[in-house]
Amino acid sequence: MSAATRQYMPPNGRLQTTNLPYQSDVPRAVAALLETTKQLQETLRLWSVSQASEIHVSGVYVRLGTEFNSTVVAFQTFGIDMSEIYQIPQDLRTVLEGCLSEDPSIQTLNKYLPRVRQIIATLLRGLQSKQTAYWNAVGDASMRR
Repeated sequence: MSAATRQYMPPNGRLQTTNLPYQSDVPRAVAALLETTKQLQETLRLWSVSQASEIHVSGVYVRLGTEFNSTVVAFQTFGIDMSEIYQIPQDLRTVLEGCLSEDPSIQTLNKYLPRVRQIIATLLRGLQSKQTAYWNAVGDASMRR
């Protein structure tokens, strides 16, 4: 393998090889993921007052899953293990299924939103815990170019 490629293991378990990533891939992926977590919370709020449907909430959740996978892959291309946050999408799905199985109301939102926020906080802590490894990897990658 040349210095310009890296191997990584995405959550699907298939070893893949990619060109060495650009430094901006991780910040861009993280920013998109964080924006989608905000959209999820806002869409849940809208759902609770019947201004968004279950389909809208589900669509934002699917987008969050896509952004999550992109973020994990972006970190893994730098050799950074993200396995401690792999359960985040499933945890969110479980909470959302419970929430959406009930009638839309502020009471339902107040019942489930704290858990959604707790899961998002766990995600944020997981991402934050990888910052040093990322910046070290970026420094190492730029020295090899």
